[in-house]
Formats: sequence, structure tokens, C-alpha cells
Amino acid sequence: MAVYKKTYRGYSGPLTPEWSRFLVLTRYTWEDMRRSRFLTLFLLGTMIPPLVFALIIYLRHNLSALELMGVKPSNLIVVNAAFFLNFLGTQSMFAFFLNAFIGPGLVSPDLANNAVPLYLSRPFSRHEYILGRMSILLLLFSLMTWIPGLFLLGLQSYLEGWEWFSANVHLTWALAIASLLWILMLALLSLSVSAWVKWKPIAGGLLFGIFFVAAGFGAAINAVLRTKWGSLINISYVIGAIWTSLFGDPKAGAIFFRVDDQQELPVAVCWLAYAATCVLCLWLLNKKIRGVEVVK
Repeated sequence: MAVYKKTYRGYSGPLTPEWSRFLVLTRYTWEDMRRSRFLTLFLLGTMIPPLVFALIIYLRHNLSALELMGVKPSNLIVVNAAFFLNFLGTQSMFAFFLNAFIGPGLVSPDLANNAVPLYLSRPFSRHEYILGRMSILLLLFSLMTWIPGLFLLGLQSYLEGWEWFSANVHLTWALAIASLLWILMLALLSLSVSAWVKWKPIAGGLLFGIFFVAAGFGAAINAVLRTKWGSLINISYVIGAIWTSLFGDPKAGAIFFRVDDQQELPVAVCWLAYAATCVLCLWLLNKKIRGVEVVK
């Protein structure tokens, strides 16, 4: 066929709805992650603690199994707010380590290769680009925290009965909100660090520094100045204080998120510190994720 007889034909297939077009970033990010054997094994490993907690719940309601193992029911862990709070603390630390592994590589390659303008020339905005990159973190962390947590809560309610569920129904929304707060914090921190630090190993180390070095620095401020306000720069403390208020048991601190009674801060102040951290991360992302970059 002669060239002049070839005419342009526009795409006539089905169109993706505008509200979900940014999910193409999530899909391709997941395809890249699936190739990592380490990531697959790590995700499988994060399913072990929920199975252990589920086994504890089952054994508390199976006297024959306890008698067979020679274990007294009184020696088992009590299933209460502290039980679910410790489960959330365990899974949240797994989410933190996973975030340090995959988070720094989400945005930095696009910025290093000047690919952000190409993405933004597609039919989605900067906010949708950030949401598309963040969605993979939200999905993975949800599979590790509140989804298995609600399954455990449902299992306990089924075995214990309606009276237990009605007395502990607040644990449902407390577990969901506490998980989402931690997930959002991790996602925003990793994306903002990835946007400003283009070398992945340094970005991962910086995430550890934000949590552990800042916690040590806050403890030093408390010791030197004989105050308790230094704990505001300790993200683990801030999250732990909010969690204990949500679960309604101030003495039930989560594992890895302990709250010292002698340095307890008002919960409202902890909420403000959490909100300020999220706003700072969004501001950093807004400064870096642009269609053009001005180089001086």
C-alpha cells in the first residue's frame, strides 16, 4: 500500500475512567516488585505473626488442645486491647522495614532521569502521580496491618460470642484508624525522602535516622533540659501515644511503640505533631514533583 493511502486512525477502544488512570503507576510498580525474590519472601514472612496470634486465640477456646499440650488456660495471653495493640506494633515494624526497602526507589528514579514531565504530560495531575506512587505502599501495608488485624478481631468475636464483641466494638475502628495513621506516615515520609535524596541507599538510611536518631536526640533533650517535650520529635512515641488513646488503655503500650508514663504528653499535642509531620512531607513533595525543574 502506498504511503499516501495510509490514513491516521484514532484509538477507538475502551477508555480508562479518569478517576482511576493514576493506578497505572501502581500496577507497573507492583510488576517491578514481583520480580524481587527477597520481597516475595519478606511478604510471606509477615504472614507468620498473624498466624501465631490466630493460634493463640484458637487455643484459648480449645480446652482439649490445651490439655493435650499440658498448658493451663490461665498461662495463655489474655485477648484484650493490649493483645491487638501488640499485634499492630509487631506488624507495623515489619511495614517500616519494608518501607525502607521499597519506598526510597519510588520517586527518585523518575527525578534522576527527568521523567516526571513525561508522566505529567499524561492525563493525570501531580497529586494523582503522588497518589499512584503511594498506592502500592498503602496496599502492601494494609495487607500487613489492619486487614489481618480485623480478621483476628472477627475470629475472637466469633469464638467468644456477641457479648465480648459488643463490649469491645471500639477495637474495630481503633485498629483501622491506628493502622491507617501509621501507613500514611510511612508512605509520606518515604516519598518525600525519595524525592529529595536520589541515591537509594542513603535515602533508606535517612528513613532509619528519622526514626531512631531522632528518638535518641529527643531522649537527650528530655534528659538535659529535664523536660518531656523532646518526645515530640520521636515519631514512635507520637504514634504510640495516639494508639493508646484510640484503644482506650493508656497502660497498654504497643511493642516497639512504648509510652513512658513519666514523660506522657497530651494526646492533642501528639495529634498536632503528627499533622505537622504530614504537612511537612506534603510540602516537600509539592516542591519537588513539578513538570519542569529550574536549575541555577
